[in-house]
Amino acid sequence: MIELFFVTCLMAEPDVCQDRSLLFEEQNGLFTCMLQGQNELARWIETHPRETVREWKCRYSGAGGTDI
Repeated sequence: MIELFFVTCLMAEPDVCQDRSLLFEEQNGLFTCMLQGQNELARWIETHPRETVREWKCRYSGAGGTDI
């Protein structure tokens, strides 16, 4: 699976942030995640109006990675 990893912060308290992720089918690959990631994040923000996306990236699910 491909993971769209992103960090959200409360608009009223910008220091209060949380790691989140959405999953894509692996057959679509990282490139598809990069192309569709902004659209997915825009839809997510519509349902979470008190939060803002600080950073995001695509990676293989479970990769963990380093902090962004």
